[in-house]
Amino acid sequence: MRLRGARYGRLRLAPPFGIHFGDGRAARFHFVARGDVRLEVVGHDALWLHGGHAVLIPTGRAHRLVSAEGEKTRDFDSYRSEPLCLGVYDVLTCPDGVCSPTDTNVFTGEIEFDLDTLHPLVELMPAIMPVATLLDRQPEILPLLAAMEREMAQPRAGSAGILARLADVVAASIVRGWIECGCGQARGWVEALRDPRVGRVIAALHRDPERAWTVMEMAQMMGASRSAFAERFASVTGSSPQKYVTALRMQKASKWIARDGMPISIVADRLGYGSQAAFARAFKRATGQPPGKMRSQAVLPPVPVHGEG
Repeated sequence: MRLRGARYGRLRLAPPFGIHFGDGRAARFHFVARGDVRLEVVGHDALWLHGGHAVLIPTGRAHRLVSAEGEKTRDFDSYRSEPLCLGVYDVLTCPDGVCSPTDTNVFTGEIEFDLDTLHPLVELMPAIMPVATLLDRQPEILPLLAAMEREMAQPRAGSAGILARLADVVAASIVRGWIECGCGQARGWVEALRDPRVGRVIAALHRDPERAWTVMEMAQMMGASRSAFAERFASVTGSSPQKYVTALRMQKASKWIARDGMPISIVADRLGYGSQAAFARAFKRATGQPPGKMRSQAVLPPVPVHGEG
C-alpha cells in the first residue's frame, strides 16, 4: 500500500460552523485536535468527533463537518488557503481573519490510496472508518494521535510537514486494521478470496497480471472444468474471468502510466498487445479514457489557493 497525492489542510473553526466536502475520487482524512465536530454522511448515522479523534472516509463520499445539527454549511473549496509547505496549506476560516485560542482545530487531508492490483478493497471499505474502533487492537496509534495534538496545539518549525507524515501513518493504520480484522462484513471480492479454490486463482492473477491468462489455465488451477470454473468465478466475484483479468491488467497499466511514467508503447508491449493502438482501444473500453489522457493527468498540480472567502 502506498499513499500518493496527499494534500493536507489545517483548519481553525470558530463555532458555529459548517463545512461541506463534495464527492471526490480520493479518500478524505480528518483529525480533530481540539473541540467537537459532528460528521454527517448521507445515509449514515452522524458521528461526533472530539479532541484526539480521527476518521477516514475511504471512498471520498460527500459529507459535512458541523458544530451542531442543522448548521448551515459552506463548500470547503470556497475558502481561501495559503501554502505552509509542500502538500500542506492553511485554510483561512476565522471571521475577519482573527482566530481564537479556543477555536476548533481540524487537520484534514485528501489521500489517494495506491493499493496496486488490490483495487477492489477500496470499494468494499465502509463509508466511515473511525480510528476509535481500532485502539483496543492497535494501541500503538495512540502516541501518533497524541503527537498530532501537540503539533496542532504548539506549531513549531516543520510542524506542517510532520503533521502530514503522521496523518499518512494513521490513515494507513486504519486501513491495515480493517484488513487484519477480516475486512468487516465485506462480501463479494473478499468473500471470493476466502473461497479456497477460487481464492487460489485470484491470488495467482494478482501475482502475475501481465501473463496472458486463459480460462482453461484458470480452470485447471481451480481443479474444475472450464464451464464449472467460469460459473463459480462469476458467482463469487460478480465478473467473468476474462473481464476480471482485463480489469486487473488495465489497473496495472494505469499504475505504470500514471505513477511510473512508463511510455505507452512499452506498456502495450509488456501486456502482450500487438500494437499501441490495440492497447489504447482496450484501455479506453476498460477505463473510459485513453491512456494519453491519463498520462497528462499523472502529475498533480501544485496545491491551489482557493477562491477568496
